[in-house]
Amino acid sequence: MEREASARFRFYAELNDFLPADRRQIAFDYRFRGSPSIKDAVEAIGVPHPEVDLILVNGTSVGWDHRLRDGDDVSVYPVFEAMDITPAVRLRPQPLRETRFIADVHLGRLARLLRMLGFDCAWDAGYDDARIIDLAAAEHRIILTRDRGLLKNGRVTHGTWVRATDPHAQIEEVVDRFHLRSQFAPFTRCMECNGTLEERDAEDVATRVPPKARERATAFRECRDCGHVYWDGTHVERMRELVRHLSARDESAD
Repeated sequence: MEREASARFRFYAELNDFLPADRRQIAFDYRFRGSPSIKDAVEAIGVPHPEVDLILVNGTSVGWDHRLRDGDDVSVYPVFEAMDITPAVRLRPQPLRETRFIADVHLGRLARLLRMLGFDCAWDAGYDDARIIDLAAAEHRIILTRDRGLLKNGRVTHGTWVRATDPHAQIEEVVDRFHLRSQFAPFTRCMECNGTLEERDAEDVATRVPPKARERATAFRECRDCGHVYWDGTHVERMRELVRHLSARDESAD
């Protein structure tokens, strides 16, 4: 039987969210046999690889295929947004050219809020993990999930574990995490099906809008894909207030 070896690990910032309480914000020993890859070790500890941007082993930046050795000192860092680490081995793929998402079954309300802000966010209650991964790869989407295990699949390149459970806290988290404020395009995408909206005259949608709404509303939009009609109302004002809140949040919170 191979001798048991040990490496010293330290995870930084929000990566501690994935660790048990007794391993957070401290260095701890990780015991192993053989020579596992650093990726296997990090995920065995509990941290999904898409959440990691940089790993230093004995002070040197390494890639995911680096083999762990007895006595190694390992520092693991999350995504860097305000710091240039170009000289190091950056483990996270470059940002996607278009910011598009796919949300898991638990994040339907978050998907609707992202669509309200104008983001392409695929979601379907029938999507299983395999379907989500397939679509993310084929359509170059960022996976949003409450399932840490999903992010550990080797085919996942862009994704994040959504920490919050309340939808309004979730949308704040995702906007901050991906620096989305400059990309807001509110009320341009259907919250029901993710299709794009087009402006319509009142007479074009008269048979599909309640009489009181036809009298009071000044703007109408129709989804090109599913035909759902939207108009100005109290619900729209509540959504506008949310957009203002998200737009006004201090950038230092990112």
